[in-house]
Amino acid sequence: MPESSIYDRIGGAASVEAAVDLFYRRILADPELAPFFANVNVERLKRHQFAFLSHALGGPVRYTGAQMSQAHAHLAIEQRHFDAVASHLAQTLRALGVDDQSVQEILAAIAPLAVQIVNTRRGLASD
Repeated sequence: MPESSIYDRIGGAASVEAAVDLFYRRILADPELAPFFANVNVERLKRHQFAFLSHALGGPVRYTGAQMSQAHAHLAIEQRHFDAVASHLAQTLRALGVDDQSVQEILAAIAPLAVQIVNTRRGLASD
């Protein structure tokens, strides 16, 4: 039998939806990150995030949104912002009962996106 995807292992669509909801509650409560979401349609963003995470974790949903670099180009994102978002994601997943191995796999899948999302000289790894 083929190995199941992370998406399936964490509980599929219902779990991803719960994670996205809690994740954005955490993000919007973080004074460091909340300003990035001023004047943003959070419900629309949640739909995009659901599709992105579902796709990234091997689920049946396909993400058809903008490339990460394009979607974040108008924001001054430093590595510390990316790291804070990843930390909120890990905390969210753990709060929802996702096992540590799966959390680590999810973070490893998301980590390479930093080169597309971090877009300030101060925040670039080469500094």
